[in-house]
Order: sequence, then C-alpha cells, then structure tokens
Amino acid sequence: MNVLIDADACPVVSIAVSLCTAYQIPCYLLCDTAHRIEHTGAVTLVCDKGADSVDFAIANRVKSGDLVITQDYGVASMCLAKNACVLHQDGWTYTNENIDALLFQRHESRQYRASGGRTKGPKKRTSAQDAAFQQSLEQMLQKALHG
Repeated sequence: MNVLIDADACPVVSIAVSLCTAYQIPCYLLCDTAHRIEHTGAVTLVCDKGADSVDFAIANRVKSGDLVITQDYGVASMCLAKNACVLHQDGWTYTNENIDALLFQRHESRQYRASGGRTKGPKKRTSAQDAAFQQSLEQMLQKALHG
C-alpha cells in the first residue's frame, strides 16, 4: 500500500505524514509548481502548474489497494474506479455508494453559481475535524497492516 495525498491546499498533510511514518507506509505528496510542499517522511512529486495536473497525476499513479487523501470528488471518483481507498480530509470515506451523489451535488452547485447564485465557502477548520481524520486514517493503516 502507498498513500497518495492531493497536497495542494490539504490541511492534514502533517497528520497523514506522521502516521504513515509511524506505520512505515510509503507516503507521496502530489502538488503543482505553485504549491511545492516538502515534509520529512514523504516523497514530494511536483506536477506541472495547472488546474487538473495533480488530479490526473494521482489518477495515473494510483493502484488497487492504495489509499488516496483528497477533498476533490472528481479525483475520488477516478481513484475508486481503480479500486483504491479514498479518504476525505474530514475523516469520512468516499465509496462507490456515495460518490455519485457527491458528484451530482458538485454539478448542481456549479450550475447554480454559473447562473449567478452565491454559495458560502467552507467553514473554518476545527480540531474535531483533524481528530476525525486522524482516527479514520489510523484505522485504515492498521487494517492495511493487519488485514
């Protein structure tokens, strides 16, 4: 198993790298040239600058059994199609059962904004979100090692 992190604007990189290091699981940070991110214990893979360059790099690199950490529903969908596990930065898991609804919701929100509607941005990140992510990731890493 490898852990691939969609590292551009990911608030849980440090938590993920620390856990991967503790469990001795290879961890890769994928970012574009505008967001070069380095962490001891992880390999940084820098992609071309561009809206979807990191997304497609993750989709091309992921293999069955890998774990991907992303907040992007499109990336999650591509990775699920390759039988990878996909974890959101808030600690919940993308599944084949919830991805279609998430993609539909994203589509509807884009249409609403394109027609002049306004939506609120994300709320400020809380320590409870970090704790939920850490707990979920640790459970997945333990399962990978012992399951």
